[in-house]
Amino acid sequence: MKKAIVIGAGIAGIASAIRLQKKGYSVTVLEKNKYPGGKLTSIEGNGYRFDAGPSLFTMPNLVTELFELCNKKASDYFSYERLDTLCNYFFEDGTKISASAKIDEFANNVQKNTKDTAKSVKKHLKKSAFIYNATNEQFLNKSLHKVGSFLSFNTIKSILKLPFLDIFNSMNGVNETAFKDSKTIRIFNRYATYNGSSPYKAPGILNIIPHLEYGLGAYLPQKGMHEITNSLVKLAKDIGVTFLFNQKVKTITTTGKLAKSVITSKNEYTCEIVVCNADIHTVYEKLLPSAQKLKKVDKQERSSSALIFYWGIRKEFKELDVHNIFFTENYKEEFKHLFDHKTIYKDPTVYINITSKKITSDAPDGKENWFVMINVPSVYEQNWEQMIAEAKKQILAKLTRILNQDIAPLIEFEELLTPQLIQDKTNSYKGSLYGTSSNNRFAAFFRHKNFSSEYKNVFFCGGSVHPGGGIPLALSSAKIIDTLIK
Repeated sequence: MKKAIVIGAGIAGIASAIRLQKKGYSVTVLEKNKYPGGKLTSIEGNGYRFDAGPSLFTMPNLVTELFELCNKKASDYFSYERLDTLCNYFFEDGTKISASAKIDEFANNVQKNTKDTAKSVKKHLKKSAFIYNATNEQFLNKSLHKVGSFLSFNTIKSILKLPFLDIFNSMNGVNETAFKDSKTIRIFNRYATYNGSSPYKAPGILNIIPHLEYGLGAYLPQKGMHEITNSLVKLAKDIGVTFLFNQKVKTITTTGKLAKSVITSKNEYTCEIVVCNADIHTVYEKLLPSAQKLKKVDKQERSSSALIFYWGIRKEFKELDVHNIFFTENYKEEFKHLFDHKTIYKDPTVYINITSKKITSDAPDGKENWFVMINVPSVYEQNWEQMIAEAKKQILAKLTRILNQDIAPLIEFEELLTPQLIQDKTNSYKGSLYGTSSNNRFAAFFRHKNFSSEYKNVFFCGGSVHPGGGIPLALSSAKIIDTLIK
């Protein structure tokens, strides 16, 4: 069997390993940490369990098809449920809007609590579905850097629809045209954060994202998001993939147009295929050094990062659900601070994920596991100690104000994830969550391709390359590589 090396056991690396093993390669995954999953891991302490990274599960078919590919039943490895409530939205004036998974219920709730109509909401979601159907096959499932990808009838149809996909308007511009009320606009603008971008700069085509939740559904694995990692690692091992941990990769050796081996801190591994599930900046800085390519990659603006507090809360809050958003009143100013000033706005929007609402074992009886996150800039030599301390005060003040309950005394467990830790743990350049941002109308075309133009047997997957960051797109990058490798 020919040998394939996958560098990095993030979700895209695991999926690539499964697909390569199924193709007939003998696959070894090299991971610098002592655990798999990259950002998709978990944290435990004092009887609480938290999903450490991604908290929203959409497009589960991209996971289950990996089991089907290997002639296995996905249900033998993990199970998940569709959420009835997608998110609860809270505003400073006391307004609460519950986003039901049923579009009619959500639309009516928006009409009841804002100046906008149910009809305008349904029209907007219909447009979101149109964008998805027009672009999904071409832009999410194929390489944009191979001529053959554009030689099909479906591609021609997608290109003809481009003028109707809002790529020349900002996401906020489109949403301000669709709605009158700032609350509704903020609800739909927030989807830009799903790939670390600003709705005031990113193109309107990103309004595709709401369809992933309202049209295709939002889900939660019954043992938490980390179960996605665990189940895929088990599948990979069951079909013969080898995982080697504590193996920090130092370089990829090459001869002519081919990669020959991967050298780690412990060994050298020869191979016929190399798949890099590492931030593309790290690849060109350390693994395949290329000053020219590194300079080109770094010209692109980095996505936002995250500041996450994992709080064990000794109380249950009935008004909260699995996903909750507490909005700032000045959303535009928040994003200006993130991307222009590289700092944290004084009143940030706060996201709280509480898996114990569905997975009771994730917190002791009568208590809740709060994953509390705000969007923050990537690392640019800021005074993070001061910024984090101030952000924590602002977060506690906002939650105390809106929930009418002093939150600080309820915290009995705390861990913290910062942009610096994200950079150290996952080699994400500057701690950005999604590689580059989409604050450009042609960002999809600027993302790095899934294959090397220098070395015939080197391929790239994960959030820093095409088609982008987040679980569905990372899994799609592995699928694209599958089509490129013979």
